[in-house]
Amino acid sequence: MGGEARSAEAVGSEGRVKSLGLVFEDERKGCYSSGETVAGHVLLEAAEPVALRALRLEAHGRATAAWGPSAGSAAPASVSEVEYLNVRLNLREAPAGEGTLSLPPGKHEFPFSFQLPSDLLVTSFTGKYGRIQYCVRAVLERPRLPAQSVQRELQVVGHVDVNTPALLTPVLKTQEKMVGCWVFTSGPISLSAKIERKGYCNGEAIPIYAEIENCSSRLVVPKAAIFQTQTYLASGKTKTVRQAVAHVRGNHIASGSTDTWNGKMLKIPPVAPSILDCCILRVDYSLAVYIHIPGAKKLMLELPLVIGTIPYHGFASRNCSMASQFSMDMSWWALALPEQPEAPPEYTDVVSEEELSRHGPPNPALPSWGPEAHCPAFTCIPDFRFQPPPLYSEVDPHPSNTDETQPVSFIL
Repeated sequence: MGGEARSAEAVGSEGRVKSLGLVFEDERKGCYSSGETVAGHVLLEAAEPVALRALRLEAHGRATAAWGPSAGSAAPASVSEVEYLNVRLNLREAPAGEGTLSLPPGKHEFPFSFQLPSDLLVTSFTGKYGRIQYCVRAVLERPRLPAQSVQRELQVVGHVDVNTPALLTPVLKTQEKMVGCWVFTSGPISLSAKIERKGYCNGEAIPIYAEIENCSSRLVVPKAAIFQTQTYLASGKTKTVRQAVAHVRGNHIASGSTDTWNGKMLKIPPVAPSILDCCILRVDYSLAVYIHIPGAKKLMLELPLVIGTIPYHGFASRNCSMASQFSMDMSWWALALPEQPEAPPEYTDVVSEEELSRHGPPNPALPSWGPEAHCPAFTCIPDFRFQPPPLYSEVDPHPSNTDETQPVSFIL
């Protein structure tokens, strides 16, 4: 026992670890989602032989909302946590009955692999009063020395498909506001705003349709903005952070005038997707169309907006649905087709005998070529003598002798 203690002490004093690293198998992969596999290596470089108790890998993911008491308040800090990921893997461990495991000097690689839960994971996010964070950590435990660790953050995205029916419905709102008060009221300002769907993705431009009628005596300006609202819940208390992430401005509207936005574009900047399934941290978006009125409170319409991760592919899906509908509607057509196509009618079936006799026999004799004709026969094309079938006409080309003024009676 004493020898082992000295050996362990010697190793502990001389077994210097030059570096401890953590790399992912695909370093170019920006983010992970539910059900995917996270793989990589723990890199350890030792200058001398190293005695270790264990080398383990830990993966954690949790949402946290926290803020301290206000100045001069004796209220305790508000803190809430929700766990989404907890993985623990032993990469190296001392055998049972032995206190340590010896590693020779040099570079060592320890592969690891684990799968993320199949349940929908919440997207990574960092805000003013909380965060949703996932991390992978390698921990090296040695005798008589504090544990040494290295940590890497793991970006996770919870996919939001904007092609769901709830996010494809148009959003429309209308509001009117009287400008002034009592007998000094100048007139109403009405605003109607609409977007084609509720769900969009980063980089998309939202076409805004709006109608503004200014019956007041003031010069007004229409504007639109995308607002992000962060909501934190901890210890029964709520904190909210609201900020504009994009905006656009229209032209001035004089008194008694109207203006129309026929798809005015507002591009979505790179922002975090909507977080709607975390009980202590939410990230919501809205499109606000509002009228700036000098000397009065602005008239605002807020349309709910969801920023997703799976982009809209309605055009392709619409084509597929139209094709399937077309094939279903035309299924009867195949049943009505004959097995053998009918031959086209003969020329004599569609041309009257009078026309036929006027233009000669249907098969005129070919001209006789004498020996003096030196050109090949296919270079001489006889004139086309037959006329095409007569066109349809409402006028009878062969009227009968019946008087045109003779009345016609119908028996119903």
